[in-house]
Amino acid sequence: MDDQLIDGQYLNEALAFSPEEELRRSSNLQDNWNILIVDDDREVHLVTKMVLTGQTFAGRGFNFESCYSSQQAKEALHRTPDTAVILLDVVMETDDAGLQFVKWVREELKNLFVRIILRTGQPGQAPEEKVIVEYDINDYKEKTELTSQKLLTTIISTLRSYRDITTIEANRRGLQKIIEASANIFLLQSMKKFACGVLTQLTALINVNKNAFYCRTSGFAATKQQPNSHDYFILAATGDYCGIIDQKARQVLPERIMQLIEQSTKSKKSIFYDNCYVGYFCSKKGYENIIFLEGVRNLSACEQDMIEIFCCNVAIAFENLYLNKEIEDTQKEVIYMLGEFAELRSMETGKHIKRVAKYTKLLALKAGLSEETAKMLELAVPLHDIGKLSTPDDILNKPSKLTDQEFAVMKRHTTAGYNILKQSQRAIVKMAALIALQHHEKYDGSGYPYGLAGQDIDICGRIAAIADVFDALDSDRVYRPAWPMNDIIEYFRNQRGLHFDPVLTDLLLNNIEDFLVIRHELCNIHID
Repeated sequence: MDDQLIDGQYLNEALAFSPEEELRRSSNLQDNWNILIVDDDREVHLVTKMVLTGQTFAGRGFNFESCYSSQQAKEALHRTPDTAVILLDVVMETDDAGLQFVKWVREELKNLFVRIILRTGQPGQAPEEKVIVEYDINDYKEKTELTSQKLLTTIISTLRSYRDITTIEANRRGLQKIIEASANIFLLQSMKKFACGVLTQLTALINVNKNAFYCRTSGFAATKQQPNSHDYFILAATGDYCGIIDQKARQVLPERIMQLIEQSTKSKKSIFYDNCYVGYFCSKKGYENIIFLEGVRNLSACEQDMIEIFCCNVAIAFENLYLNKEIEDTQKEVIYMLGEFAELRSMETGKHIKRVAKYTKLLALKAGLSEETAKMLELAVPLHDIGKLSTPDDILNKPSKLTDQEFAVMKRHTTAGYNILKQSQRAIVKMAALIALQHHEKYDGSGYPYGLAGQDIDICGRIAAIADVFDALDSDRVYRPAWPMNDIIEYFRNQRGLHFDPVLTDLLLNNIEDFLVIRHELCNIHID
C-alpha cells in the first residue's frame, strides 16, 4: 500500500484516539463522506484508514466501514445507501467475488451513484482492459502502485465525481417537484409542492447535500397569506424545522431567525449571514415569501450571484402561482355564491352548504379518497341543490307536507340541476352535476330520480347524500325543527344499507366526534 510495509501493531497504535478525540469525531460522522473498504486482507483496511484518517474534502472528513466479503459489503450498502466510494478487492471468498459484487450493485441494487475503485493484488486474475470494458467501475488500481499520496489523490478525485453526480441528481429531483407543482397548479397543495421543490433545488445548487438525494441543511419556506400582513406562515420545511409546517413563523421560530427575516423583509432583499441564507421574494400584488436555509457553508461571490439569478426566477414563479390562486379563489367564490343563492330561495342560510361541504370532504378522506378528490368534492357539493332555482316558491317553502303532485315537481330539481351544470368541461362542475343528479338516490334503490342502487350510485353521490341529510336533520326547516343529535345518530343506524351506503354510514358514526367539531366551529368555517 505504501512504499514500505507497515506492521499491524503500529497501525493499531496510529489509529487509536483519546476519548475526547473519539467524541469529537463521532459528532461529525453525519457530515462525513462514507467510504466502504471491501477486502479480505485486514492489513489493507488498517493501512487505508491510516492514510486517509484526518484528511478532508470539501470541508468533510471520512467515515470508514470495513467488510471482508462481498456478502458483508451487500449488507453494509443496505445500511448506508449514501456510501460515496467503495474500495473493492477482486479476489475474496471466490476468485471473482469483487466483480460479481459490482454487477450486484449496479444491476440489482440499482445504485448508479456510488463510485467503485477496484484494487487488486493479482492483476492477472482480473486484467484491467477486460474489467474496465465489461464492468461498471470507475477506477482500476494495482495495490502495489497505490502509495499514500496516490491513494489520497484517487479518493479525492473520485469524491469530486461523486459530489458532482449527486448534485446533478438533487437538482433533477428538485426540478421534478417544481414541474409537478406547475402541472397541478389548480390544486391547493401546489404552492406547498412548489415551495418544497425550491428548497430542494436551492440546497442542491449551493452543494449542501446530506446524501445522494436529500439536503443536509435545515430550512423552510414561508409566505404571507395576504398583502401587508404581519405574519409569515410556514409552507414547507426540512431538517430541524420539519415540525413547524402550517404554523405562524413568529410563534415557532427563534428570535434570532425572526430578526434575520425582518431584516430581509424590511430591506426587501435576500441576505447571507454567517451560515444562513434568507431569500426574499415579493409579488407585484404585495405577497411576500421567504426561503430560509441554515447550515450553508461560506459561499463565494460567484456562487451568491448564481443563487440570486435562481431566486429571480423563483420570484417570477411565485407571482404566477399567486395569479393562478386568485383565479381559483374566484371560481370557488362563484360556486359558493350560486350554492348559497339556491339555499336562500328555500329560506335556508348559507351555513348549510358550508357545513355540508366540510362534512363531505371529511367523509371522503375517511373513505380513503385522495386529498385531491376530497377537495374537489368539497368545492362541488355546494351546487347539489342548484336545481331548486327552477322549483316554484310555493312548493319550495311550503310548511306542510307536499302532495304527491307537488313532490313530483320537487324531485325535478335533481335533473334540473344536472342539466344546468352538465355542459361544463371543468372537472369540479362536472362532479357537481353528478352530485346534483344523484344526491337523492338511496342505497336500496328507492330514491330518485332513477332509482339507482348500491354501487351504481357514484361514491360522490353516496357521500353527498349522507352529508346533506346529516346536516338537514340537524337544522331547523320551515316544516320542522332540528332533530336532537341522538335521534339523528339513531336514524342513520336504522337507515344503514337502506337509504345510505353501509360502509360510509359506519365511517360517519365511528367518527361522529370529528363531524361535531365541524358543526361547533361553523362560525369560523371557511372554504379554502
